[in-house]
Amino acid sequence: MDVNHYLEVFIDESKEHLQVLNQNLLTLEKNPKDLEVVNEIFRAAHTLKGMSATMGYNDLANLTHIMENVLDGIRNEQISVTSVLLDVVFLAVDNLETMVDSIESGGDGKKDVTDVIAKLQLLEKGLDPEKDEALQEIAATVADEKTAADHQLEYDQYEKTVIEQSREQGHECFEIKVNLMPDCLLKTARVFMVFEVLEKSGDIIKSLPSVEQLEEEQFESQFIATLITKESEADLVNKIMKISEIESVQIQAVDLTQLKRVEDTSTNEETISSESAEKDKSSAAMSKKEITNKKQSKTVSKTIRVNIDRLDILMNLFEELVIDKGRLEQISQDINHPDLHETVERMSRISSDLQNIILNMRMVPVETVFNRFPRMVRQLAKDLNKQLELHISGAETELDRTVIDEIGDPIVHLLRNASDHGIESPEVRRANGKSETGTINLKAYHSGNHVFIEIDDDGAGINRHKVIDKAVSKGIVSQNEADLMTDEEAFELIMAPGFSTADTISDVSGRGVGLDVVKSTIQSLGGSISIASSEGKGSKFSIQLPLTLSIISALLVEVGAEKYAIPLSSIIETAIIKTSDIMTAHNQPVIDFRGSVVPLVSLQDVFHVEEATQSDSEFVSIVIVRKAEKMAALAVESFIGQQEIVLKSLGNYLAEVFAISGATILGDGQVALIVDCNALIK
Repeated sequence: MDVNHYLEVFIDESKEHLQVLNQNLLTLEKNPKDLEVVNEIFRAAHTLKGMSATMGYNDLANLTHIMENVLDGIRNEQISVTSVLLDVVFLAVDNLETMVDSIESGGDGKKDVTDVIAKLQLLEKGLDPEKDEALQEIAATVADEKTAADHQLEYDQYEKTVIEQSREQGHECFEIKVNLMPDCLLKTARVFMVFEVLEKSGDIIKSLPSVEQLEEEQFESQFIATLITKESEADLVNKIMKISEIESVQIQAVDLTQLKRVEDTSTNEETISSESAEKDKSSAAMSKKEITNKKQSKTVSKTIRVNIDRLDILMNLFEELVIDKGRLEQISQDINHPDLHETVERMSRISSDLQNIILNMRMVPVETVFNRFPRMVRQLAKDLNKQLELHISGAETELDRTVIDEIGDPIVHLLRNASDHGIESPEVRRANGKSETGTINLKAYHSGNHVFIEIDDDGAGINRHKVIDKAVSKGIVSQNEADLMTDEEAFELIMAPGFSTADTISDVSGRGVGLDVVKSTIQSLGGSISIASSEGKGSKFSIQLPLTLSIISALLVEVGAEKYAIPLSSIIETAIIKTSDIMTAHNQPVIDFRGSVVPLVSLQDVFHVEEATQSDSEFVSIVIVRKAEKMAALAVESFIGQQEIVLKSLGNYLAEVFAISGATILGDGQVALIVDCNALIK
């Protein structure tokens, strides 16, 4: 079997399972007694182990198996959850992630994890890996003894009676130990074939592991089956060894005098009759049909994975369709034919539904990125000897997949910066009357046709004077320029290339790189970043990103002789007001909108557009737009109507045009600029 066909699916699903491990281990740290969380962790680890073994990545499978033993001890309440235990399990997960990354980059997924396995084995025996490092050899020996003990079958009274009755009828009972080859890919299939051979030779009354565990590949490379048969040991060995990928077969007769009995809880157990024994024998016998039927009963997945490149091609084709649809609508209006009107309207409805489907296919919750940060902040707290708490909100907010793929690293930089530079040490915080635990908030929310991601902390904030002094000394700005800077402009200096205010260089931050990379990455996605800070109280980094990079619904308006598109998702409503209703506050025109004072922004003034005709109208057309909780009223010449538009970039040359997020081609071939409402709302 060529496993390369499944490599992409394996990598994707492995990353999902690793994320489940990280997320639930953090939950377990807060609720050590929550066995349901332990079960979730165990299931993820077990699935990852099975997938890895099937694909032939034995190092990955072996490490997961040892980790699984520790998790099994936790869920059976034989091992207690401690900070030391979680550190070791997290270390194991880190190694698993490294192996998966190696596979993704074309490697073999191999890694020396001897130390991690030794620590896990110590934990499995109830020992402290931090205090009992010298006991690693003992732990390995005990683990070997445990493996040998695990492979001793225990028979209850019913099974013992079945064996006794069978012997009286001339049958023999064998324990058949089968070892699969280490590189065996389809272990369950080999078990099925062995069981098929044994079923033709007699009756299987027990197996270790159980049928369910064998079916789910909950075993390494060895299993045992107890068979009642009249065939000889040699014949059984020959039949089984004809099956491919079988390494060895060991057979021994069951010794009734040495059978381990399981105590019967019944106080008045009666003698089991020959008839009931035969019945128990029949019900205990396991067949290949049982395995087959269980496999057939599993629910079939109704999802498929699609390469993002294919979705990009589909989106590009649909963009062209939208442009042509706009042209058809324009032609329909010019010709004014009822049949053409009806056809175009139907086409518009269908294309609108198709657009929603395509866009939704590309949308991914930011949760897929956010989920890895709690684990990272936990480790940062340990590395920096600080007490940190990360609060995440709005993780369900969706972004285009292409944006999601790029936004992870910038957020990592900002979280590390907040942990290292922002949050003070517990001693300093206590001296300043703060809680010893620093808080970092990671928040995402929609605003118009954009998504905002905010990272704020309750740390020391940014020292304006320190930033300016450093910028002046590095020649980034002159002293005269620095003196005229607002706080926001001064704070943005920390995103200049090579800028750093760190007094010491650490592995976390302070190497003069990071925030400039953050800014350039976000700008390459068509977004922006702003900084707000209050010294002694904390800082907030706000990232603005486009919701999608393709098609939006917009309101077309006229401003002078030009046409502009305002994203519909930013609009609250449109209105026509009297010029006498316009007031002035703080030297700025405002209006009263439903009891709220809203600033009035003239797009004609913002974009320096000449009036098409001189007009002294007593009425003004306005568009009320919103950014989070803030609003503004945009004054326009007139409303044209709603339309689906294709968002086109202005290119690198015009990337910095104020309050313009792109352009679109209208049905009549004209180009309309798309207004960035968020830039106009202060």
